[in-house]
Amino acid sequence: MKVHLKRQNQGVHFEASSELSSVKVNIDGPESIGGEGKGVRPMELVLMALGSCSVFDLTTILQKQRQDIQDIDVEVQGERREEIPNIFTKIHIAFKLKGEIDPAKAERAAELAVKKYCSVHDMLANGGIEITYSLQIN
Repeated sequence: MKVHLKRQNQGVHFEASSELSSVKVNIDGPESIGGEGKGVRPMELVLMALGSCSVFDLTTILQKQRQDIQDIDVEVQGERREEIPNIFTKIHIAFKLKGEIDPAKAERAAELAVKKYCSVHDMLANGGIEITYSLQIN
């Protein structure tokens, strides 16, 4: 896998692309280092990667279990330490599901999705980050 970042201005706004997809992602830094709010910040991308990796797997597992998923919403919140580098120390993933979903199947699917199948989780957890999740079904 290979990605490319192309500078877009004299600050820290970059456009990222991947050899796997034609989609472009705008990345920018804080104003303190020249950012102009033209993209997401790198640490936001880490949370987005964890949330999307987990929810892709959760969705796939629930579909294989023939659960009627009407909607899924995911919120990922990270706590960072004060010292530099300001790495995450704790991350929580909150899954909110809507549909005709068996709670026991959803709990098992979430456990598998986050802790077994999500490669982003493994990279972060093996780096010492505490990762938790919760599941709400409406």
